[in-house]
Amino acid sequence: MIPKDPVMLLSFINLKLRDYYSSLEALCDDLQVSPEEITEKLASIDYHYDAGKNAFV
Repeated sequence: MIPKDPVMLLSFINLKLRDYYSSLEALCDDLQVSPEEITEKLASIDYHYDAGKNAFV
């Protein structure tokens, strides 16, 4: 289960992207969550996915 709080979610997702996954799509497939759900929640705190960095910045 992924964190509900956007700030905790940011930390969780960036750690997973850095250490375990080569892309947001791979992470979402493995965790069975939609990329839109994550990107919308993190956009609410002004973070957006940067594919080149493979992180939300």
